[in-house]
Amino acid sequence: MQGNMLGVYGDWASQIVRDSAGRSSFRHANRRDVDQWRREARQRFRELLLQPDEPCVPEATVERRLKSDGLEIEWLRWQLPYGPPTEAVFLKPEGATGPLPGVLALHDHGAVKFFGWEKIARLGLDQHPLMDAHQRQYYGGQAWANQLAKRGYAVLAHDAFAFGSRRVRLRDIPPVVREQLGVADVEEVRRESLEDIRRYEAFAAQHEHIMAKSLLCAGTTWPGVFTYEDQRALDYLCSRPEVDSQRLGCCGLSGGGLRTVYLAGLEDRIACACCVGMMTTWRDYLLHTSYTHTWMIYVPGLPREMDYPEILSLMAPKPVLVLNNEQDELFTLDEMKQADRILQTVYRKADASGRYRCLFYPGPHKFDCAMQTAAFQFFDRHLRTDAA
Repeated sequence: MQGNMLGVYGDWASQIVRDSAGRSSFRHANRRDVDQWRREARQRFRELLLQPDEPCVPEATVERRLKSDGLEIEWLRWQLPYGPPTEAVFLKPEGATGPLPGVLALHDHGAVKFFGWEKIARLGLDQHPLMDAHQRQYYGGQAWANQLAKRGYAVLAHDAFAFGSRRVRLRDIPPVVREQLGVADVEEVRRESLEDIRRYEAFAAQHEHIMAKSLLCAGTTWPGVFTYEDQRALDYLCSRPEVDSQRLGCCGLSGGGLRTVYLAGLEDRIACACCVGMMTTWRDYLLHTSYTHTWMIYVPGLPREMDYPEILSLMAPKPVLVLNNEQDELFTLDEMKQADRILQTVYRKADASGRYRCLFYPGPHKFDCAMQTAAFQFFDRHLRTDAA
């Protein structure tokens, strides 16, 4: 075989995930009842995630309210059972009282951990220059959470575990580790200093393997923690009086697409989901692309139960949209197409072929304006009661 991430061991390792459905896959011939399969497969998925067992429905405080560009926006904070307060923004059309369809907007990874929700939303017309550049690179210059809210949605965007307000602070890391990671002389990261932020991002990238190993030693997984926190954000979105908790969606690019896959696969409250720029197979990660991806992806033992796209297929027969880029540097095109075939197979077997759609766009890793239009129309079709 061609070169791969494991060298001489690639052929052996790839046999584990090649050409066969995992133990919890709906593609097995003896599985017929989609509801029974979903219950059993989700339970196995939960077991492997090893999520924190700390019930908590966030009680948010409003730090600031403003009206901007036709929207009412609240800057929020809530406290989870561990770590610093989570920051978030809640957006809705100005004057809207509901009940509105709700969307949990999930920000990307992007090798940027100093920021979280600011990657996809704006509190006002001004924003940090790094986030302005980030949105130009990946989002066609748009704060897509704001754009979706303008269409009549209640949108919540919050900082994920280890990002933005939830990031690891340098002052809390032992000096010996900071020295090894090249940030011994940076105690505080100044938001106004681009150099401080760049040095922090270099540290955060190197700290990922430490985070992942340490979480495993705590008896949990990185995906288990971020899905727990995304579920708590979903709790808060459901608690808003303006929001119709029966009409909820989630969406995100890249790391936000990963979070979409895991949350939608786990949560029955999600009525429809759009995964952008984060759909491939375990085989792709194993042989070709693990070197360029975050530790946030991996759950020990999960590939033996189901292929990566089958996590999202746990939504079946609810509507799912997958948006891919043909020249996405993070994946191989053949494996993206294989993931599409797997999802088609599951939805066809669930007698719901019309509720799954996958689109491929020219260009690199992104969620540009054309792709946003497709995602927004998808939500209109499945969440808006007034849609034509």
